[in-house]
Amino acid sequence: MVRRLCDVADKYSDGFFRFTVRNNVEFLTPHEENIEMMITDLEAMGFPVGGTGMCISSVSHTQGWLHCDIPATDASGVVKSIMDSVYNEFKEMQMPNKVRLSTSCCSINCGGQADIAIVVKHTRPPRINHDHLSLVCELPKAVSRCPVAAIRPTVVNGKRSLMVDEAKCICCGACFGACPAMEINHPEHSKFAIWVGGKNSNARSKPSTMSIVAHNLPNNPPRWPEVTEVIGQILCAYKAGGRPWERIGEWINRIGWKRFFEETNLTFDEDMIDSYRHARTTFNQSAHVRF
Repeated sequence: MVRRLCDVADKYSDGFFRFTVRNNVEFLTPHEENIEMMITDLEAMGFPVGGTGMCISSVSHTQGWLHCDIPATDASGVVKSIMDSVYNEFKEMQMPNKVRLSTSCCSINCGGQADIAIVVKHTRPPRINHDHLSLVCELPKAVSRCPVAAIRPTVVNGKRSLMVDEAKCICCGACFGACPAMEINHPEHSKFAIWVGGKNSNARSKPSTMSIVAHNLPNNPPRWPEVTEVIGQILCAYKAGGRPWERIGEWINRIGWKRFFEETNLTFDEDMIDSYRHARTTFNQSAHVRF
C-alpha cells in the first residue's frame, strides 16, 4: 500500500506526502491541474479521498485486543462501523467545521479528546475470583493500578487476596490488566457511552474537555447499530444548526445543553452529572498518593 502511495506522490506531488495528526495522508502539490487526476488515481486504487477541511476526519482509536491488556471491545470494529455510516461526510466538506472522532476500548480513554468520542463504560465493579487471584496476580501491582485507591489487600479463606471498595470504584477496568482474576468485562454490563465537545487547543481557542451525552448503549458487535445511530443524530443536528467554523463544543456552548438534547433527540438523565467528589478526601488518606 505504501509503495502505491509513493508512486502517486512521485507522479503528482514531486515525491512528497505527509501523515496528519489523524493519520490522513496528504499530498502536497502547487499544481492545481494535478488534483483531479490524483483523486481519480487514488479512488481507482480503493483509497477514499477526504478527511480535510470542514468534514469528518479519520478516527483516532485505541489499539484494542492486539496491543493492550484491558480492552472491553474491539476498537477497530467500532471504527469501521462508524466510518461506513459517515463515509459521505468524510469525503465531502458539508459540515460547519472539522469533526474529529475517537474511540476508546476501555474507560481509561487512550483515544483522547474529540468532538465526538465513543468510550466503553463498565457498569459494575470487578468480580474477584479469590481462589485464583493469589496464584496469578502480583497483589501490589493490582493495588497500584487503581486510580482512585479502591483496592485493598485482604485475606479470604486463609489466602492472601484483594477486596474492592465499591463506593469508591469508578468501574474503569484498570485492575483487570494487572490481575485477570478481577474480571470486569461482561457482554451485558460493559456498555458504550458517547461524549462530545472535546478538542485540543489551537491559535484561536483553548482546549476543552468532553461531556457525556449518551450511555448504556449496547456493546453489540459486529456493527454496533445503536452507537452509529447516536453518532448520526448528533452529526445531523450539528450539520443543520452549526454556524460556519463552529466546532461541536462551540455550537453546544452557544445553544445550551437543553437545546442540544432537544435537537439531537437524546435523553438526559442524572447519571450524566459529574458529581464524583470522593477523591477530595480519599487520595489524601491513601497509601498510593501522599501530598
